[in-house]
Amino acid sequence: MTPRFYRESEVSQILDMTTAVEVVDECLKQLAIGGAENVPRHRSRTSGFILHSMSATAGYLNVAGWKEYATTKNGARFHVGLYDCESGRMKAIIEADRLGQMRTGAVTGVAARYLAPCPITQLGLFGTGWQAEAQLEAIKAVHPLTRAFVYSRDESRRQSFAARMSEELKIEIIPVHDPREAVEDLPLVITATSAKAPVFDGTLLAEGALVCAMGSNWLQKAELDVDAIRLADNIVCDSIEACKLEAGDFVVAQEKGYFDWDKPVELGAVLANLAVGRNNKDSVVIFKSVGLAIEDVALAEKFYQRAAANPGLGISLPF
Repeated sequence: MTPRFYRESEVSQILDMTTAVEVVDECLKQLAIGGAENVPRHRSRTSGFILHSMSATAGYLNVAGWKEYATTKNGARFHVGLYDCESGRMKAIIEADRLGQMRTGAVTGVAARYLAPCPITQLGLFGTGWQAEAQLEAIKAVHPLTRAFVYSRDESRRQSFAARMSEELKIEIIPVHDPREAVEDLPLVITATSAKAPVFDGTLLAEGALVCAMGSNWLQKAELDVDAIRLADNIVCDSIEACKLEAGDFVVAQEKGYFDWDKPVELGAVLANLAVGRNNKDSVVIFKSVGLAIEDVALAEKFYQRAAANPGLGISLPF
């Protein structure tokens, strides 16, 4: 087995969001029933630089792997490595900016598929960056989405995002000036921001609303306020272990007595019918995701299997 190196353009050529949603759905279920194991992210720091490392084994796919990315003032670049579990040999190294964007959107898509109170035709979205694009893409893949109300602090970015994504997804995207317009009376609210402080008033959430919070994976940051946590009837995490390390959204609520780690269940357990993610259609549900290596590894393996069928893709590595 000769390992191969694949570039971003090849990932975009082979993978699509519908595939990503199905892959993530299965890997989270396998995580719940013992078919996979996930190791939360670790960070190594020096001045102006952070190395982020995470890994997982997917026994049900006979593959293991890691995701590594470095962040500096110039941004971040992502790579995923895959190993064959039987031989122990490396299979591939994959440039994973787009792959990571897709798996992050796909997790929200899976959550919205199982936790939404009804078929979603409209939603509120906080954030107009790279990850926000994939959030809309994923919801469009699993629900009959026709309209999104989008808020971010920068008006020009709101306008640009709305024009670009409405054309790409063929839905109506309305840039709004007031955060409440992206919350009130909406069945789904998604936060995909880099904010350090809560981005909306939790008391504005509609009865039965689903909130998908995915922008923060640092204990020092929170997109949700105490009221959103306090009013939630159900709280679902991608991984309770990982959220304990990275979900700053729960820190203040716990300090004030509105949150306890006995309350959340994991999305994979919901998929495997081992836990309840929504009590009833009127329940307010919060889904918190911080991102798991098992999602990257499973989606990278799907890419690898498709790419391997085309010998013109990738280049051989000299080891």
